[in-house]
Amino acid sequence: MYDRGKVIAGLVIFSIIFLFPFLYNHGSASPQPKPSLDTPAIKALSQKKCVEDKQFMITTHMQFLNDWRDQALRDGNRWYVNKEGKKVWISLQNTCLKCHSNKKEFCDKCHNYAAVDPYCWDCHYDPNGSKL
Repeated sequence: MYDRGKVIAGLVIFSIIFLFPFLYNHGSASPQPKPSLDTPAIKALSQKKCVEDKQFMITTHMQFLNDWRDQALRDGNRWYVNKEGKKVWISLQNTCLKCHSNKKEFCDKCHNYAAVDPYCWDCHYDPNGSKL
């Protein structure tokens, strides 16, 4: 018990080192990105409507794309019927990227913010034609 001062000093130093990243970044989070929908294909649309509604696509698009992949590749079903009863061809490159062709401003902006690295581009080509 003669080292009480050293133990307390060590705990204080450990606490400062442990809490430093949290205290240093307090209140300085970067704002959530707003994906750019400024593409020629979207501008040409008379009715700007995605496969499903905007909120659904924002919150569940990754699970949605995984389900699409399973449906198309594993089950052989290439058609999706949305909530409104409209049939949509299941294709990342020919359906999604037809309108959302600005990968850097649409996909990458949010994925970089969320620090996720989707594996879509392991098999698919980006809209500019290069495999990533």
